[in-house]
Amino acid sequence: MRSARRARNDPGQYDELAGEWWRPGSPLSMLYWLARARARLIPPAQRPGAVLVDLGCGGGLLAPHIAGKGYVHVGVDLIASGLEQAAAHGVVPVRADVRRLPLADGCADVVSAGELLEHVPDLPAVVAEACRILRPGGWLVLDTLADTALSRLVAVRLAEALLPAVRGIHDPALFVDPRRLRRECARHGVALDVRGVRPTLPSLARWLVTRRNPVPIVPTFSTAILYQGRGRKGT
Repeated sequence: MRSARRARNDPGQYDELAGEWWRPGSPLSMLYWLARARARLIPPAQRPGAVLVDLGCGGGLLAPHIAGKGYVHVGVDLIASGLEQAAAHGVVPVRADVRRLPLADGCADVVSAGELLEHVPDLPAVVAEACRILRPGGWLVLDTLADTALSRLVAVRLAEALLPAVRGIHDPALFVDPRRLRRECARHGVALDVRGVRPTLPSLARWLVTRRNPVPIVPTFSTAILYQGRGRKGT
């Protein structure tokens, strides 16, 4: 059970939820559904030994969705319990702060930042590092929560009421305006396209009752709650 004394967005919550990364019906299931949707934005590797760096990899939920695409999958996270599970799914684990990556300039063919940016207190630093390690012509893919009243209502109030185990996991003060994110990426040579995404509502309603079967994440017209981004670094 999550400690009531923890502040919002305390990374230690993920240690308390360590047994939930891969459990069917877990309160972290949304992260698995989003990883599957994010993987669809990742092209097959274009060269032998291509590297995908998965920032905030958690328990490695992206791994099964990019298996066979030809990447060395490197996962970066601060939480050792998550990295241990990621390693068990074929991810090369790196324990590090995403604001100061121990990785070389231009080492990555793809950088993934899934459900990470709404947790970081220094967005410009994280975007700068993600773009620094991305090689020219490489792809940045991400998803995050929008800085809007509607997002705070749905992703905090409603989500925490329906799934008490994740109460406090988000600090809505850190949610990310897509326009700001596009500007930060552009500063580092990545032209980011964004689109709204959402779970299919009938499937989500069934899952809330049964805790069975993955819920598809599909594009939507609005970026007011949850959105994906994809951009290529200039050559």
